[in-house]
Amino acid sequence: MSSKSADETNEKSVKQEKNRNLWILIIVLCICLVLLICSTIFALLNLGKGTIARGVSIKGIDVSNLTVEEAKNKINEAINIELMLGIKLVYGEEYATEFDVNQIQYTYDVSGAVKEAYQIGKGQNIVLNNYMLLTSVFFGKDIELKSTYNEESLNGIMDDIASKIPGLVVQASYYREGDQLMIDKGQPGVEVEKEKLKQSVLENISQRDAMKIIQNSQEETIVIPTKEAQPEKIDIDKIYNEIHTEPKDAYYIAEPFQLFPEEDGVDFAISLEEARQIIGAENVEEYTIPLKIMPASKTTDDIGMEAFPYEVSSFPTKYDASNTNRSGNLKIAADKINGTVLMPGEEFSFNEIVGKRTIEDGYKNAKIYENGQVVDGLAGGICQISSTLYNAVLLANLEITQRRNHSFTTSYVPAGRDATVVYGVQDFKFKNSRKYPIKIGANVANGIVEFKIHGIKEEVEYDIKIIPVTTQVIPYETEYVPDPTLALGQQVVKQAGHTGCKVTSYIEKRVGGAVVSKEVLSNDTYKAMKTIVHIGQ
Repeated sequence: MSSKSADETNEKSVKQEKNRNLWILIIVLCICLVLLICSTIFALLNLGKGTIARGVSIKGIDVSNLTVEEAKNKINEAINIELMLGIKLVYGEEYATEFDVNQIQYTYDVSGAVKEAYQIGKGQNIVLNNYMLLTSVFFGKDIELKSTYNEESLNGIMDDIASKIPGLVVQASYYREGDQLMIDKGQPGVEVEKEKLKQSVLENISQRDAMKIIQNSQEETIVIPTKEAQPEKIDIDKIYNEIHTEPKDAYYIAEPFQLFPEEDGVDFAISLEEARQIIGAENVEEYTIPLKIMPASKTTDDIGMEAFPYEVSSFPTKYDASNTNRSGNLKIAADKINGTVLMPGEEFSFNEIVGKRTIEDGYKNAKIYENGQVVDGLAGGICQISSTLYNAVLLANLEITQRRNHSFTTSYVPAGRDATVVYGVQDFKFKNSRKYPIKIGANVANGIVEFKIHGIKEEVEYDIKIIPVTTQVIPYETEYVPDPTLALGQQVVKQAGHTGCKVTSYIEKRVGGAVVSKEVLSNDTYKAMKTIVHIGQ
């Protein structure tokens, strides 16, 4: 074959290839044009629809082809089921608690999510509409359901849980005992990882599925995360700066009334270096630093009750005077509080005023609650003092800053009106939220514990009523314990059980007989105490 024929053949092949490619391009363009026209028509039709596009869901709930109102109803129905489920938290077999989601005001922005879902494929850009519609049809589109909650309320619940689990670390603390400073180095234990717990709670709520809840397959229990913790190292320089004061005499001004209580001067009776050496000693549970006390020349007692002429509130409780150990404990603690003066805004700490409960202070064994049983414990009865004071403080309309209820109901105040204290672990605190100073009077005698709060009458004085309402009764169980010391079949009740309960307490304020406010004071849970029966075998 000549070179000319070969060139002609090659030229013809190239021309045919170009024609074929051109036809392929034309076909592809036609297909694309048809698809564009169809999808455009589809997008335009969707613009006129009053429903949500296919393949769209909100928090995993299909809302395809629903109107805005239909979608809202469907989502609200599901989340109402999800938010009705309580939060259950446990710490081993030793501690369990529960709270309602509405306590942290957890809500979802349903309207915003439905609006976002409805707008899919309904924008001004046709090309973008096509893309969004096609991807939702073929791949699905799930809209996030944004939530909000009251962080302060959630933090409060976390703090409450963190103060109640057993085996908590006891931080180093100190108190003044006459002319000595007693420093307790604390005890190692555990502490709740509150941020982890908070995230677990929020994840539990956000990941709920209404269908799983209906089928009882939703995980409901959260294990409280903890970690081993050591008490913070004692900072003797910081303690010195906190306690070192110069003496100041008490005085008051009549117009306008102002009281300035005395302040004893306090200093270390040894050098700071010597104090550091004492703190550095090993195998010591409590350190003693000698103090030099410089008394003020004039005290509030010298001023007398003329500075506190108005009885703001009083509250009594009864005790068994024949129980001398418990009665003595009550009197020791009450005497430490008696005469305490609080300036406006000043905070009262029960543990700081009463101090550590020790044998050296005269405290004796009396009945306490421990691990679900009534046992003898040092300084038993102290919580009657804190609970009686708590009620006097409530009736004086003072601000409660720290308070927790007992694990079990008490005999001396109704459920919802008690305040437990454990030195180094749980305190009872309040502030003088009145305009003028107050003075606390305490008396333990003849089977009556009574606290009185005195001050200056203000322009508006409220009549306070505390109203505990039982919302649930918790039945108790009976435990049978084999006892070889008893005759066969003989039964002896070692501990009488009683029911537990959940109580919501309200504080009602009245002026001239008219109710001006009624607010929730606290939500408390009391465990049931089991009956323990020994049976002969």
